[in-house]
Amino acid sequence: MSEKKQASLLVQGYEVVIGFETHAQLATQSKIFSRAPTAFGAEPNTQACAVDLALPGTLPVMNRSAVELAIRLGLALGSHIAEQSVFARKNYFYPDLPKGYQISQFEIPVVQGGEVSFFLGAHSTGSGQSEKRTVRLVRAHLEEDAGKSLHEDFIGQSGIDLNRAGTPLLEIVTEPDIRSSAEAVAYAKELHKIVTWIGICDGNMQEGSFRCDANVSVRKPGAPLGTRREIKNLNSFKFMQQAIDYEVRWQIEQIEDGHAIQQATVLFDPDTGETRAMRTKEDAADYRYFPDPDLPPLVIARSWVDEVKAGMPELPRQMAERLVTEYGLPEYDATTLTQSPAMAAYFETAAQGSGQAKMASNWIMGEVSRRLNAEEKDMAQVPVSADTLAALLKRIADGTISNNAAKQVMDALWAAEASDVDSVIEAKGLKQMNDAGALEKIVDEVMAANVENVAQFRAGKEKAFNALVGQVMKASKGKANPQQVNDVLRQKLG
Repeated sequence: MSEKKQASLLVQGYEVVIGFETHAQLATQSKIFSRAPTAFGAEPNTQACAVDLALPGTLPVMNRSAVELAIRLGLALGSHIAEQSVFARKNYFYPDLPKGYQISQFEIPVVQGGEVSFFLGAHSTGSGQSEKRTVRLVRAHLEEDAGKSLHEDFIGQSGIDLNRAGTPLLEIVTEPDIRSSAEAVAYAKELHKIVTWIGICDGNMQEGSFRCDANVSVRKPGAPLGTRREIKNLNSFKFMQQAIDYEVRWQIEQIEDGHAIQQATVLFDPDTGETRAMRTKEDAADYRYFPDPDLPPLVIARSWVDEVKAGMPELPRQMAERLVTEYGLPEYDATTLTQSPAMAAYFETAAQGSGQAKMASNWIMGEVSRRLNAEEKDMAQVPVSADTLAALLKRIADGTISNNAAKQVMDALWAAEASDVDSVIEAKGLKQMNDAGALEKIVDEVMAANVENVAQFRAGKEKAFNALVGQVMKASKGKANPQQVNDVLRQKLG
């Protein structure tokens, strides 16, 4: 590792070490151990049955769909899928956990190992270039969610909504491989993309479907791992980065002031931008895990895994590799375009329809994404079809319009003023000048009117050439082909 890159990983002389625990709510119709529905937004306590309430005489029954979604994740991440795994009782009292324990997996999880690879942007690497990073996974285990405590509108009291109790979760745990808040966000975004891509989770962070906990510690380079503090329930990528950055600064300040870091669970307050301790962090022994006597071992036949594998979609990393080989795209472009199935499909339609793969990539990552971000929309809501974008790219490629004129066409298409590219070009008079004689006449007139710039260019000042190009484009009302202007000017200037 270069000295520059090594330095980029240090904050005030400390190395940041982060591990992630992500709770992905599985997209099943019913709960993990009962037939109660999982739909979000129902009236409180209308979706909790006797099993979820742990009433006497009830027994949990495993949801087959939840297991299948766990298998999907294992296949997507290159993990080992255990042929036999077991459920345990994780004992701790919460008012929103009626049983007094959570059914989870401890010693033998269903998904073991695997990895998540992603690109870290050039502004975050310290090297000025995008770099590929890989985070190793420890496990992904099945468990049930708890209910929800409500602290508003109860006149000083708290309410309990048990609708969420028993909703199936996959807890995805990493090795402590992450070294910065930017890398943590990039990892979380990639994992979010994977779980939504393969259809195991809707990824709605505001509704709690995808919740991240970051275990953060700092240490001097080469020292043993420091004491970690766990930031719970990070439900936005923006707050995730802010929380980790604050926690890192706080821990370094504590150590520099001579204080020891105490292991704890903390919450991030977006209003203050600070983390605050919620409780002393428990270790596994504090939960008194023991095998759940009501649930037999979970057995997954190899034939079932093969069946699930046969129904898997093309994964993002596989599609990205195909876009590189099939369309000649840079690896960064291919990775960006596979952020969602909608974006990937949009690109392929535009690239095939226009025959301009790189141009299609540039426009989707640039102009299209910029407009969507400004309107807080996603690719599923883009108002210009991929076929229409392909028609626009064709007109750029064949010289009918310039790139700047194409943006004006896109303005009209985006605003639904028209749906046909050629009609917009005609109506707005955006067609480029392709008459060589007319262009030469304009160049001659500009050179005659700008004798000083001509003399400066011939004296070796390249900036004067750019000024002349600008004057020609102005005289042609932007309709001249910039490349033709360059060629004709250079020819006439000798």
